[in-house]
Amino acid sequence: MTTPHRARKRFGQNFLHDQGVIHRIVDAIHPRPGQHLVEIGPGQGAITESLLDSGCQLDVIELDRDLVPVLEEKFSDRDNFRIHQGDALQFDFGQLVSGAGSGKMRLVGNLPYNISTPLIFHLLDYAGQIEDMHFMLQREVVNRMAATPGGKAWGKLGVMAQFHSHIEALFEVPASAFSPPPKVVSAIVRLQPHAAPVDRAAEKQLRRVVSAAFSQRRKTLRNTLRDLVDVQQLEELGIAPGARAETLTLEQFVAISKTIGQDETEE
Repeated sequence: MTTPHRARKRFGQNFLHDQGVIHRIVDAIHPRPGQHLVEIGPGQGAITESLLDSGCQLDVIELDRDLVPVLEEKFSDRDNFRIHQGDALQFDFGQLVSGAGSGKMRLVGNLPYNISTPLIFHLLDYAGQIEDMHFMLQREVVNRMAATPGGKAWGKLGVMAQFHSHIEALFEVPASAFSPPPKVVSAIVRLQPHAAPVDRAAEKQLRRVVSAAFSQRRKTLRNTLRDLVDVQQLEELGIAPGARAETLTLEQFVAISKTIGQDETEE
């Protein structure tokens, strides 16, 4: 019999225990028999059990070595359960869909707040193999992902996430739903990758543009993008050189990145 596992600060662990919240999350995911789900950071298995009950095939990825035997013991009688010990930031998610007939993955997770943004960018590299993602994140991060132009929340995370996926903020989760309670409010977000495959070269150019544009938010595009595009090119795209990055739409960022791509091709 394994002993109770305490949450570890270095892993950013906050274990979900509120049954009402758990049911609401699982209802939003709506797992079904035959689907392939991947849970990142299952913790003590609060959501895991309900996912397995749906009849889906479930892979879970857990960083904490001490939690692995806890989960193995708890779900040892489930033939639709498979566990991987490792760091999700370094994990090759492509290996999970390499088998014949495995289909696209549906990702689920209560992501540690200290790695949520880099992990989202890592997962977007596999967008073509993912049907959808449902994550519990810090409310501020969800607001940034689902943001629209014109406000302080609009930045690199929102632009790149929306370039890959449709983003939908679902509902908030209070700190009291966790043990220990975090110092922030959480929220559930749904990401559905766009059907059309992403052009990797175009994505690379877009990242360059967005990173430069938001590197100094108070400065105008004339200054932040001067090493990538000139004033005339911006004006030809109908973009004011005196504008700031937070006012541009995703489509305008893409237009700028295409201009850079054309210039490099001509060189």
